[in-house]
Amino acid sequence: MQKNKSQWQTVMVLGLISLLTSLSGSSLTLALPVLSRDFGISNSIATWAVTIGLVTSTILLVMFGHIGDLLSKRSVFFAGGVIFVVGSLIAGLAPDFIILLIGRVIQAVGIAMTMANGMGIVSDNFPSSTRAEALAAISMFTSVGSISGPAVGGLLISALSWRWIYLMNVPLGAVILLIGWRVLQPQIPQRDRLRTIWGTANWTGQNLFTAGIIFFFVGGAMVQAPGWRVVAWIGMAIGAVLTVFSFMQDDHAKSPWIDPQLLHNPDYLISVGTLLIVMLVNAVSNILLPFYLQSFLGVSPFLSGIIMMGQSATMLLVTPIAGYLADHWNRYWLTLVGLIVLIVSQAGYALYPPTNNWWAILWPIILNGVGMGAFLSPNNALTMDTVPRTLGGVAGSLNSFARTLGMTVGMTFGAVILFAQLPGVARITPQTGNFLGAFANVFWGSTVLSALGLVVVLIRVRRMRGRGMSTDAK
Repeated sequence: MQKNKSQWQTVMVLGLISLLTSLSGSSLTLALPVLSRDFGISNSIATWAVTIGLVTSTILLVMFGHIGDLLSKRSVFFAGGVIFVVGSLIAGLAPDFIILLIGRVIQAVGIAMTMANGMGIVSDNFPSSTRAEALAAISMFTSVGSISGPAVGGLLISALSWRWIYLMNVPLGAVILLIGWRVLQPQIPQRDRLRTIWGTANWTGQNLFTAGIIFFFVGGAMVQAPGWRVVAWIGMAIGAVLTVFSFMQDDHAKSPWIDPQLLHNPDYLISVGTLLIVMLVNAVSNILLPFYLQSFLGVSPFLSGIIMMGQSATMLLVTPIAGYLADHWNRYWLTLVGLIVLIVSQAGYALYPPTNNWWAILWPIILNGVGMGAFLSPNNALTMDTVPRTLGGVAGSLNSFARTLGMTVGMTFGAVILFAQLPGVARITPQTGNFLGAFANVFWGSTVLSALGLVVVLIRVRRMRGRGMSTDAK
């Protein structure tokens, strides 16, 4: 009984940190049009307030997962919470856009530390038979943060300032960290142990990976700039090559960041790859809906926040049901259902009307939430079932890497593809006549990607049957 109580106290702390980070992130996307006006920058440049954090987390996730396996997942997770709060304070007090970006980078370092070790902590504390429910419980906290984010962000922007999207993390984070100190019981690692890990780590692979990610996303951001497109495509190609080569180099390194067992585990890679596609697709709507609602339709930040809450509110309802079914019925078929619903939702976004037709606007958002809620918990449980507990930290961090990379690609290239179709448009207005066509083109693309995710899931089911394993149970 005491062990069960301790397990769920740990879930509560993990969930509260997830709630705070998702609350901050979902609030920020709503503030992009306001940031654009306050700092006198274009809409496309303002999206870097989101993108730079995602890029930073993407670069660091695997590294912190490996360190968590070697040191202590709980200690790395707790330290990440502290760094997130510090970054929030800097971003909230930022006098200009550059300092805001610096604060976002520090925030993202903390987020990477927590995300990289959260799933590993759950794997250490819960057997496979209840793991999906524990992961679903944490996903519920994330959904609550995502639900509250647009409404809270809209309220703060309307009544106070966008700065409070960051500043509110300071007192709330301090309270959560006080609780976490008692529950997680983090310990300061020995200096000799830190020195050994630092000295033997595969920094060549990490540096190649860092350079690759930066080249890729900076190049992607430059694609829409006239006169720089050739350079941008070359930069993206260099980034892609460096990123792939970094994984190959790490696979043969003396002290790899990623255990070779994971990179040679097709079941694990299929689950992670599907997650990347799903998060990419979902991120496109997160970054583009504020521009459609606020800039094109003229809806207030608060009301657009309420509208965007529909997805997370639906996820909050669906996720615990999916978590229960994943532990008691079938994890494979739930991921299939989630992908099919997600495909329909993306087609719905592509058909958005030029006027405030609320039914036409809301139903794709609701279905998006159903699809994500049905997919995430079963897929996360399937992912962690394919690896031994000793690799839980790096396996969870690589899963989080796929999640964050998908979000980063979706938000970056969703915005890039949209604004590339609107040459000369710095800020979207109701008079931007070709906006809806460009908007629809982006979402027809995400519909195709959703279908690709469905194909990958079908391949996973076929693999299981080909090996004589039943997919009629979890």
